[in-house]
Amino acid sequence: MSNEEDPVSADITVTSVEVPELTEEEQRDRLHLERKVEKAVFEAGKALMELRDRRLYRSTHSTFEEYCKDRFGFQRRHPYRLIEASAVFDNLMKMCPNGTQTETESSDAEIYSSGTQTENEEMCPNGTQILPTSERQVRPITKLEPQQQWEVWQTAVEEAGGKVPSARVVGDVVQRIMERTKAPNPYRVGEICLLIAKDNPDLRGKGGCWGIVKHVGKFSCTVTMWDGEYTIRIDHMKPLNYLESECQQMQQISDRISRLRENERLEEAARAVLKHLGELKRPYLTAVEEKLLGFIEQEYGVNEGNKPIANS
Repeated sequence: MSNEEDPVSADITVTSVEVPELTEEEQRDRLHLERKVEKAVFEAGKALMELRDRRLYRSTHSTFEEYCKDRFGFQRRHPYRLIEASAVFDNLMKMCPNGTQTETESSDAEIYSSGTQTENEEMCPNGTQILPTSERQVRPITKLEPQQQWEVWQTAVEEAGGKVPSARVVGDVVQRIMERTKAPNPYRVGEICLLIAKDNPDLRGKGGCWGIVKHVGKFSCTVTMWDGEYTIRIDHMKPLNYLESECQQMQQISDRISRLRENERLEEAARAVLKHLGELKRPYLTAVEEKLLGFIEQEYGVNEGNKPIANS
């Protein structure tokens, strides 16, 4: 037999490496940095809101959507979702006045050094120190009232075992609440919706048009569209989830269309423009659309007091 050492019986030396515990300063740094990561997406939403509201994009782009696409690679709805998510995040923070997640390093240090969060736990029980970390997680609750947002989020955190819940968990909680409150009609007056004709012959030619909810019934809504008012079942409607400011802007467009529609002298060419505007897939007019609408208003003498509402 060879004198070589038998590999089976060879001794293997294992050196243990002791991983040092984090110091108090490192614990504070970790907590502070984790807070920054958690808040990053919501800070982006706040920044986008200011860029939009102050129209700081106007030197290079005619619309906010074009600016976001070119500058950040965002598709049309994404910046608005971030804006909505930041509002939810702020609300969840405000619901706990002495919240456990703050931007300041001193507050993080106080939480760590004390080892307890007694006052906050009394005000915000059941793990409210857990806040959302992505826009997707809060998307199901952006349309809820502030108190409902808080309650849904708290329940979702509990169901996730005290951890950040997924969008699916949050959505499931919202669905259960809707079923429990027996609210078959989720729409509200002033909301913008998209009409889905499906197999309803009364809605032929109306599919793809947007409308404004004027009255909410038990299982249907009265909706104002470009060519009149209709009573539509909710299964033929789809919410466009526009922001409140966008809904107000669409209301202005609808009012201008309605005033023109009532004119008996309206020619087919003008009606074709109104039909086009009634099928918009965005909450604003382009510069060309604004000029066309303004020209028609001037032609028929109904433009007094109107302000241009193109997104420019």
